[in-house]
Amino acid sequence: MGIHYDYKSTRGDKAMKKEAKRKARIEQRRAKRSNNNPKSLEQKQMHDIDRPITLEDLTNPDKD
Repeated sequence: MGIHYDYKSTRGDKAMKKEAKRKARIEQRRAKRSNNNPKSLEQKQMHDIDRPITLEDLTNPDKD
C-alpha cells in the first residue's frame, strides 16, 4: 500500500475540516455583506443646486 495506507482512515477528518473551512468563508462573506448594506441605505445629502460648487466644497472632508 505504501504511503497511502492511511487515506481511508483520515478521509472523514479531512472532509470535516474542509466543510468547516467552507462554512467559515461563507459566514465571513455574509458578515461582510451585512456590514456593507447599512452604508448603501444611507442617503448622501446632495449639494444645493442653486449654489455654485467651490473648491472648499470639494476638498473639506469635515464639512457637512
